[in-house]
Amino acid sequence: MPDYTLVDIDLLTCVVIPIGLVAAFAWGIAFASRRTGEPASAKRRASTVVLTAGVWMTTTWVAAASGVLRRWEATPPPFALLVVGIVFLAFLIAFSSYGRRLAIGVPLWALVAVQGFRLPLELAMHAMYERGIMPEQMSYSGRNFDVLTGATAIVVAALARGSRAPRWVVAVWNVAGLALLINVLTIAIVSTPRFAYFGADRLNVWVTYPPFIWLPAVMVVAALAGHLLIFRALRVSDHLVR
Repeated sequence: MPDYTLVDIDLLTCVVIPIGLVAAFAWGIAFASRRTGEPASAKRRASTVVLTAGVWMTTTWVAAASGVLRRWEATPPPFALLVVGIVFLAFLIAFSSYGRRLAIGVPLWALVAVQGFRLPLELAMHAMYERGIMPEQMSYSGRNFDVLTGATAIVVAALARGSRAPRWVVAVWNVAGLALLINVLTIAIVSTPRFAYFGADRLNVWVTYPPFIWLPAVMVVAALAGHLLIFRALRVSDHLVR
């Protein structure tokens, strides 16, 4: 790994964006609780989100800093267990009572707009590739085209807010965004030392160091849970594109 510091603007996105996503999640829960007629529990639920996210982010940061996640010779590798935990957490968020409140109480355009965080993230990832921190295949110069999801999320959200996007447009965008997310996740996994699909000189090990660990541990969770929440919102009969 090349030398880096947390004050570098490109690297700082791996700290600022995760914190912003947690704040958005907590605000969304509080907003949805009030909107669905549960104002008394809004603050408590938001506090629970912040506390739980803080524990998760601290745990993953410590695991990365200690080197545990770089034990590729172990069976299974600890990073593989983290990937399973990330997928499980995303589904838990989306299909829990918290997810139900978000799907019902938060406007659909806002759920789409949150996915816009992937635009600055992908720009930062490309800069990190150019610095030699990240392998090429995980940038849009390689095989990762998730930047399209972030850019189009802003457009689709704006159209949805103005009632100029029918539900099928949001649904198609959501499927495409999920497909691009699965694509980059697959690339990331096969690029680890256990597979080394793109060669030993293009390994994906950077996400096992802090602060990059929060990319899979927080941002991938948010992206996957966000797509699942949009699917839930689209199924609600009175949750029109608003």
